[in-house]
Amino acid sequence: MRRTRRNHAPGFKAKVALAAIKGDRTLAELAEHFDVHPNQISDWKQQLQESAADVFGSSAQAKAAEPDLKVLHAKIGQLTLENDFLESALTKAGLLSAKR
Repeated sequence: MRRTRRNHAPGFKAKVALAAIKGDRTLAELAEHFDVHPNQISDWKQQLQESAADVFGSSAQAKAAEPDLKVLHAKIGQLTLENDFLESALTKAGLLSAKR
């Protein structure tokens, strides 16, 4: 029986990989149950085992997720200066009311 190539949802892959890790059924049984090739199940199981630590977050990922406050403060300062400049230019040109 030849199976066609399909894209599976990440949730489905995780479910199959967890069932394989559990070990209460053989790969052949899992392949028949989930209608997936046994080699694919082995691949997903290996991927899950290799990346399991990422679920709990690594310090490098956590650090990368934090914004750089210096950069953000610099951007806020730049935008404030630009807004002030545009406000004064528009006011002088009579396009912006002096009353605000």
